[in-house]
Amino acid sequence: QVQFVESGGGSVHPGGSLRLSCTASGLPVEHYRLGWVRQAPGKEREGVSFISRRDGTRYYGSSVKGRFTIDLDNDKNTVYLQMNNLKPEDTAVYYCATVSRALLEVGGWRPIEYGDWGQGTQVTVSA
Repeated sequence: QVQFVESGGGSVHPGGSLRLSCTASGLPVEHYRLGWVRQAPGKEREGVSFISRRDGTRYYGSSVKGRFTIDLDNDKNTVYLQMNNLKPEDTAVYYCATVSRALLEVGGWRPIEYGDWGQGTQVTVSA
């Protein structure tokens, strides 16, 4: 049984920082890419950032590149998302999730289907 324990959401002003963490257990072996998806009210789901537990390669969505950093503690099966220079458009519910399918591209990969999801944690960025 897959379980996620998420923490770290909250409210900050624009330009502020937050750090999300997610500890996963019971993950299928083939779902080795772990990270975060977000969804804001009235918007499409968006893959934010993922990391491979096999080789440490990372994916960042274009809207967060240069501001967010994802890291992994493989011993603890925990993934961390450091979010800096937060903007109002980052406001969303952030869900810890696994990638069930990824598309290989030059220089890396990007998620195209998601497997299991956590309960989500709210991130609000406002003045």
